[in-house]
Amino acid sequence: MANTYHQVYLQAVFAVKYRKAVLHKDWRKAVFGVIGNLINETGCKTIIVNGVEDHVHCFLGLKPTVSISELMKTVKAKSSKYINDNQLLLDRFEWQEGYAIFSYSHSHIDNVYQYIANQEAHHKKETFKKEYLEFLNKFEIQFDQRYTFKELT
Repeated sequence: MANTYHQVYLQAVFAVKYRKAVLHKDWRKAVFGVIGNLINETGCKTIIVNGVEDHVHCFLGLKPTVSISELMKTVKAKSSKYINDNQLLLDRFEWQEGYAIFSYSHSHIDNVYQYIANQEAHHKKETFKKEYLEFLNKFEIQFDQRYTFKELT
């Protein structure tokens, strides 16, 4: 076959280290824009990036030659660097280790987009931890709750 065709839609979810609520509303949209650009620079296609004070949801079309782990490593490292280089916080910023990835069919695009677009309203009713655990359960992903969230010690 002369061409490669693909349709892979993923939602990536990752949190601020210790789930600190430090992504301030006055600059987090700029950071989400940076994250979207970083995704696009890999050849993947950003559909939407949004979140709240302590976590981010990225919905994207994955290019089949791009490794999910390399994509997430790049996005998290370079967006952390952006936050730190621009001194958006007084303390050093870090994302929590790890992330979750969920796959969707084309028919789910609108629903996932709307869900991510409405994160502020959604999190007035539900915590990030509850949301995250519900995603893991819904997608039947086995996990050890002791290692799901790194707690501040």
